[in-house]
Amino acid sequence: MKMTTTNMMDLFEEGKVLKICAPMVRYSKLAFRSLVRKFDCDICFTPMIVAPDFMRSVKARDSEFTTNEADRPLIVQFAASDAQTLADAACVVAPFSDGVDLNCGCPQRWAMSDGYGACLINKPELVKDMVRHVRNQVDNPNYTASIKIRIHKDLRRTVDLCQKAEAAGVSWITVHGRTAEERHQPVHFDAIKTIKDSLSVPVVANGDIKTLRDVETTHQLTGVDGKSFSVYCAILTYINCVMAARGLLSNPAMFAGYNETPLECVWDWVDLATNQGTPFTCFHQHLIYMLERVSSQPERKVFNSLQSTAAVIDYLHNTYGSPDTQTVGLS
Repeated sequence: MKMTTTNMMDLFEEGKVLKICAPMVRYSKLAFRSLVRKFDCDICFTPMIVAPDFMRSVKARDSEFTTNEADRPLIVQFAASDAQTLADAACVVAPFSDGVDLNCGCPQRWAMSDGYGACLINKPELVKDMVRHVRNQVDNPNYTASIKIRIHKDLRRTVDLCQKAEAAGVSWITVHGRTAEERHQPVHFDAIKTIKDSLSVPVVANGDIKTLRDVETTHQLTGVDGKSFSVYCAILTYINCVMAARGLLSNPAMFAGYNETPLECVWDWVDLATNQGTPFTCFHQHLIYMLERVSSQPERKVFNSLQSTAAVIDYLHNTYGSPDTQTVGLS
């Protein structure tokens, strides 16, 4: 069933705080997106999908991309190494989403060796061609084509890449403020500010935010406009906009103002995951993240060792009670 596409650029320009769930491999699938949307998340990304595999196999398409009418606005992130494959994949998902995002930032060795992810920042003409192909071949003027990048040691190369993408019609650019070689080093906020100042399209800052107060600092350091907003770990900021990744894993209700996962959210996850047939490993891992900050080490040891959905549900009932008996925090 074809769904109505949201004009994403209107959302960026409304001046409200946009709260976005980042693309997360294995985790930002439909059930989890449904959960965070219940707790004030405005926009969700799919996990990164490898475009050639997606186009080659019906099984891969059915496995990697599931959605429903309530799962909007939705951005589908692809890994691709050639323009036509990306455009073909975009045309497949366009009736069921609001935009595609090209991953130019994944630093994992397998991705870069296959021509995906962060190696694309060294191929600005290819990135430009990929953006242009999506723009030209998706028959919807409101459908967005964005990219997510890392930076070069020589920032002039990053600015050149971004300006080429802008010339091709990119909708916005997310900048992870580290090089492809950096992992846990401090984010280069000055580099993000330089990139923002060189472009007219929205630039979003992506980097580790360890405390809620770090949001306002990121606004100040990058020069992006917007009010501070509670977010943890990864942040994406343009006008009033935040994107969270690991912070939402540990507290899917974060955007609704909760400092830690409320019991209501835990039981919502149980309902959504079981109704949508989420595999046990994924179902259990999400709960491990949610309960990590609100349970003791002995409790975590017991919970992490559980081997079935029934055992998990029994544990939650016995340890925390049902939503009817406790509706505030877990602690």
